[in-house]
Amino acid sequence: MPELPEVETVRRGLNDLTLNQEIIGGEVLLERAVAEPASATEFLQEIKGNVINLWHRRGKYLIAQLSPHCSWLGVHLRMTGQLLWLHQDEKLHKHTRVRLFFHGDWELRFVDQRTFGRMWLVNPSADMENVITGLAKLAVDPLSDEFTVEYLINKLNSSYRPIKSALLDQSTVSGLGNIYADEALFLGKILPYTKCIDLQRSQIADLREAIIRVLGTSIAFGGTTFSNFLNVQGVNGKYSDMAWVYNRTGEPCRVCSHSIQRIKLGGRSSHFCRQCQN
Repeated sequence: MPELPEVETVRRGLNDLTLNQEIIGGEVLLERAVAEPASATEFLQEIKGNVINLWHRRGKYLIAQLSPHCSWLGVHLRMTGQLLWLHQDEKLHKHTRVRLFFHGDWELRFVDQRTFGRMWLVNPSADMENVITGLAKLAVDPLSDEFTVEYLINKLNSSYRPIKSALLDQSTVSGLGNIYADEALFLGKILPYTKCIDLQRSQIADLREAIIRVLGTSIAFGGTTFSNFLNVQGVNGKYSDMAWVYNRTGEPCRVCSHSIQRIKLGGRSSHFCRQCQN
């Protein structure tokens, strides 16, 4: 599932390629890929003629600011979604769900194998958070100024949940998923099953720095590709080549050479080094 670095990589690519471009038409190949408005016909009618002014990211959501007819286009890639900027004569992938057409025979394709991804078109009279309801539940962004030590302490210091479970909760930290929660806990030297309430202030401060560090590193390398993720030009992310613990079960730790271990925690796999994390 694309996490913050992958979504941020896509956002930057979209801003490089699609700004000030007019949407001149489109095609919806899977009705349920469009969550709002209710019909594909209405979606295509309302989005036509809009210009993309800027792409934003909130957590794992991509949001395009549009003008003059609509306010926003929201996209959530979910597990296997991809946004690809392609020439229209490029062979159509069988999992293509929505196509948006631009001048010069270019198009933005929403490709999604598992079909969990969604798109929303928000008109000027609507409140975006009432339409894209998941936005209202998001915590602060870990790359924002609001992501302070005090903020994270307030979110964690009274919780009896394992720290890994807390980090996956989008109302604690927005944008984190399984990959970067494991990576940040390794860099913060904290075992994933440690109860939040047992963490010291210094540990939470170190964890905050670790989260920022690992997200920044992954963004610099275009995110992580283990299965489906591609950037808008169809290129794999390179962070997986340098992952500290994620998906490295049984391999030697890059720091101490002890074997990386894997357990199930809250129904999700957690990877860690028992020697380096405590």
